[in-house]
Amino acid sequence: MTEREGKSPGGWQLNCPVSLRDHAECVTLAHGEGGRLSRRLIQERILKILQSVSSQTLDDAARLPHSGQPLAMTTDSFVVTPLFFPGGDIGSLAVYGTVNDLAVSGARPLWLTLSLIIEEGLPLAVLERILESVARAAGETAVQVVAGDTKVVPRGAVDGLFINTAGVGELLEPVPAGPEQLLAGDELIVSGPLGQHGMAVMAVREELGIEPLPPSDSGSLFHAVDHLRSVLGTRIRCLRDATRGGAAAVLHEWAEACGMTLSIEERTLPVTPEVRGISELLGLDPLHIANEGTMLLAVEQGAAAEAVAQLQTIPGMERASRIGVVRERGVAPVTVQRTLGAEQPLADPLGSPLPRIC
Repeated sequence: MTEREGKSPGGWQLNCPVSLRDHAECVTLAHGEGGRLSRRLIQERILKILQSVSSQTLDDAARLPHSGQPLAMTTDSFVVTPLFFPGGDIGSLAVYGTVNDLAVSGARPLWLTLSLIIEEGLPLAVLERILESVARAAGETAVQVVAGDTKVVPRGAVDGLFINTAGVGELLEPVPAGPEQLLAGDELIVSGPLGQHGMAVMAVREELGIEPLPPSDSGSLFHAVDHLRSVLGTRIRCLRDATRGGAAAVLHEWAEACGMTLSIEERTLPVTPEVRGISELLGLDPLHIANEGTMLLAVEQGAAAEAVAQLQTIPGMERASRIGVVRERGVAPVTVQRTLGAEQPLADPLGSPLPRIC
């Protein structure tokens, strides 16, 4: 018997908010075989919870209305462990992560597909709690779940639940020009505290015993992007949500795309005391830690003050800050002026210091 098989349902997942009986009803392999149990799982558990944001047909393909606007599409997979973490769970994360990819690409999110890969033995109460979170996040972001799929795999093949999504949205003018168009003098901004999501997941997974636990920043960026678009228009050069690899990965991608040097100042970086303390304890740099509701944006020279002021009116973005500037290419693609030292190259993330965070 494995450690997982020896646990009671209540011990299925660290930080699980669901109270489970010792003999709680669980997902079986038969639920994934396409027969009666599969139909019952979909109709009585999944569609019942998602009915407010989901197409109710069981056709093999969704029929989408033609909006008349150019469309954007993205896809993503979510394998976070644990399934529940301070400030969110894999369900809301799957919605927000997909919506944010569309939002920073200049699109209004409209439709979402949701595919579930479920490990045999996952308590149905846990699955329902996650689907309820999907429904809340989809309702908040005004996206409709129009198609999906469910597979059940043997114990040990996944950690409880993996989710795959695809998102479709309509592009809204003006669409950001993209990092290839960055110019010397353009200003760099971050919308909120760095490293919150990665540290929230790790603190629970590794049972660090930290109080208070740092909450994830998992949330939708669409409102913020839409507001900035209406105020700044074409003065926005590019946007990107700083997920895996953190802000450092975004900065390096942009520097490679434009052939310039992106220079930031450590003293201007918004980092909460909790994240800073854990980072110093473990020797990590918040610039390399993932976020799930924080974005980087570049605006044309002179527009940063207005952009920051607008962001700071949005709940959760009160600590938005101008963090740097674009320069002609120097000795390094990305540099950071450390608070207690000279300007130095910022390393491009190699591997992940905190795996399985999204």
